[in-house]
Parts: sequence; structure tokens; C-alpha cells
Amino acid sequence: MNTSWDDWFAERADARDAAGLTRSLVPHGPDEPVLDLAGNDYLGLARHPRVREAAAEAARTWGAGAGASRLVTGTLAVHTDLERALTDFLGWPAALVTSTGYHANLSVVTALADRSALVVSDAHIHASLIDAARLSRAEIVVVPHNDVDAVRAALTGADGRRALVLAESVYSVLGDAAPLAALVAACAEHDALLVVDEAHGLGLRGPHGDGLVRELGLAGHPNVVVTATLSKALGAQGGAVLGSPALVDHLVNTARPFIFDTALAPSPAAAALEALRVLREQPDLATLVHRRVAELGRALGVDDLPAGAVLSVPMPTPQVAVAAQAACLAHGVRVGCFRPPSVPDGVSRLRITVGAGLGDADWAQAVDVITRVVKEHTG
Repeated sequence: MNTSWDDWFAERADARDAAGLTRSLVPHGPDEPVLDLAGNDYLGLARHPRVREAAAEAARTWGAGAGASRLVTGTLAVHTDLERALTDFLGWPAALVTSTGYHANLSVVTALADRSALVVSDAHIHASLIDAARLSRAEIVVVPHNDVDAVRAALTGADGRRALVLAESVYSVLGDAAPLAALVAACAEHDALLVVDEAHGLGLRGPHGDGLVRELGLAGHPNVVVTATLSKALGAQGGAVLGSPALVDHLVNTARPFIFDTALAPSPAAAALEALRVLREQPDLATLVHRRVAELGRALGVDDLPAGAVLSVPMPTPQVAVAAQAACLAHGVRVGCFRPPSVPDGVSRLRITVGAGLGDADWAQAVDVITRVVKEHTG
């Protein structure tokens, strides 16, 4: 007799509980007395007065939603204004705004790879890139993290096929930077395309927060395509793909996650556009984040500081990680908790997002709480 759906759900839930991997949705209010070091609002722009007013004005002007996909009637002036601002800021000739960063990655990979292509994937890439590679139906070769030699070896086996290499500029779990210059050189040798997700580099790397790709002088390189999210350092929502005009034209005509998706709502598009303006005017926000990362790293005894805003602290087990997260919250500090399958190496961690949005006194309190809790739970 087949197992009923209710029995199957119960079995899966019991297995998650036993492994310490149960997750749940916890709603939060706008004025909770909790210091947030779990979210991705790295620069504190989500609640910046100018950014919020831009979002509100866009809703008053355009309404709550875009109303359709971008190829129907969903492309609004605010979308094209945002695309021009992104190309100027990140140093690319063309950009395409999508409804999420997830959709940006799905769009570019599925539109550029198919059964006849090869996708070389770093072992630590984001789930959106993993899903994109699977949906593309290309042959997938997963290489060890940041191993350029392994990438080059995989590309050697492409045998003339179109090939994509997938990487992040700054990785979201370990917080380390990809060896982008070496990866670009390897791709150029084999006429492959390097897709770089700048989700955790935009706003934090580069002299103006214009990302690690531009910081390294790789913006506009013919073997590079950049994807980004507008929901982290820019404090809004949405995604973007940046590259050549030919690339963008190809995506508009072939990328199913873009073609059949309702366009990004006007409010987050306008918010991201205003956040870019604030970022240009206040590059010291990123400087503050890096200074705080170094401060917390010293307090925790971390030797290798992350390249971005996320500092991950290994925990002995998933259960200990959850307990440490709960202890931080009990003392008024919210931190993230990464457990399998969200961690590529299987090590559970506290994920601490260092941001510029906290005042100095709140930041000092957060550092004190986190260091005490980590010491108590790791011995």
C-alpha cells in the first residue's frame, strides 16, 4: 500500500527534527527592539528616508505593480532609468532589470546554455545558479571552490562546445572573494563566458561600491557577464544582468524567466535607483561596514576576514548553531543560522551580517552579545 501524503509529510518532518534541520517562518514587526544582524541590508539603505520616499512616490505615480510582463506593457520608464543607472555605475554597455536576483541568474544561464553546452560550476555558488544550470540541461561539471586549475581542466574538455563558468564575486557563506582575474584569463583561453554574481560585491567592493568586477578592471570584458540583486546593499528588490547589447537583446527574446514573469514593481525599482544615488554620494557607508567586519573578526578571533559584509562562525553541530542563534536573540541580537543543505561544505554556521545601519552604541552591544554567545557555545 502506498504511503499517504500526510504520512510522508510527517516522516520528512520527523527526519528534519532529528537532524536539527527544521526551519520555520517567523514574522517580524517594523519596530521590534531587536538589533538585526541577519538580514542583507548591508548599507542600511532599505529604510533611508530618500529611498523610502522614492518608493512611495513611484507607487503614487505608477500604482502598486507593473501590471504585466516587460514584453507586454510592463516596461515602465523607471525600469529603463534604472537600467541606464546600473550600466553607468557598474561600467557595462547594457543592462536588463528582472524581478529578482534569482530570476537574473535563471535568465542568463538558461538563455545561454542548452544540451549542447558545458557549464562549469564552482562548488559554492548560490542555489539560483545551481537551479539555472540544471534547468539549462547542459552538461554540468562542478569544480572545487575557487580552483582555477580545475576550471581550466574542465574547459579543456569542452571540445568546441559553448561553455559557461559560474562564480560569485563574493561568496555568501564563507565570505571569500573569487579569483576573478584568473578565472577570466582561463575563460578567454577557451572562449568561454564567465558569469559573475555580484550579489554580495555590489555596494561593498570597489572605490565607489561598484563591485569587485569593476574594482579589478574587468567591467566590459568580452568574456564576462555580471548578474546582481537589488535586494542586498541597495536595500530594495529585483535583479539585473549586465553585459553587451547583443546579450541583452538575446535575453529579451529567449530568456523564459524574463519573458513570462511580471515586471519588477515600480516601487522597488525606484527605491533601487535612489539607493544608487545615495551610494554614489556616501561611499563611506561601505568603509564603515569593512571597519566593523574587522572589529567583530578580531573579537571572535577570526584570522581570514571576509571580502564582503558576511562573517560566518562555524558551529559544532546544527543543534548548537540553532541554540547559539536563539541565545543571541534572547539578548536582543538577531543573527542568521546556516545549516545543511544551505551550506556547501556541510558545516553549520552562525551567519552574521555586518551593516552600516546600526548606531555605534547598538553596534557595540551586538559585538558584546555575539562574542559572549559564541564563546559559550564553542568552548
